[in-house]
Amino acid sequence: MKIYDVTVPLSNELIVYPGDPHVKINRRTKANEHDEKYNLSRYSFSSHAGTHVDPPFHLIEDGITVDKLPLELLMGRARVVEVTAPVINEAVLEEFDFTAASRVLFKTRNSYLWSQKNFVKDYVYITPGAARSLVNDGIKVVGIDYLSVDKFDAEPETHLILLSAGAIIIEGLDLREVEPGDYEMICLPLKVKDGDGAPARVVLRQS
Repeated sequence: MKIYDVTVPLSNELIVYPGDPHVKINRRTKANEHDEKYNLSRYSFSSHAGTHVDPPFHLIEDGITVDKLPLELLMGRARVVEVTAPVINEAVLEEFDFTAASRVLFKTRNSYLWSQKNFVKDYVYITPGAARSLVNDGIKVVGIDYLSVDKFDAEPETHLILLSAGAIIIEGLDLREVEPGDYEMICLPLKVKDGDGAPARVVLRQS
């Protein structure tokens, strides 16, 4: 059994979406230094840092918050599809069969952008038309391998279409080592009360 950790590590060097708070990890005490007996750090990051989950409440006032997301949607069979096009639109989706799939993770050239030191604005995104198609196909979880499903600096229409339909968005995946196919996904966001989002550990398991 092969297990893939598709989570981006949180670190001081991690890129963030422009305007979001940067990740700050400060070691406050060090074991065996100045009579300290343990290592203790202070973590500071946004609710949408690194690999994270967007619940409906991210954009919808009365939407479900991250702590109330149904775990049965975040755990189970997920289909990884590889897209080589510069944008995920309706024509691109026609190339794939989503029959019996309720969770779809898009592997694109975005996964290789994690090696860049600065945020790249020209990333692969999902168009509103493609989002509507995914909703119509019954997809309940949509994942992508960069920090937004929407085009950079555009109105969050793709977000709204997915979240309004009750779908959950996973952003910031690293799918470089994962081949297209079906996997068992386990995605567990931090349980933040009334949270608009939360970093998550995401793993894929292949029999």
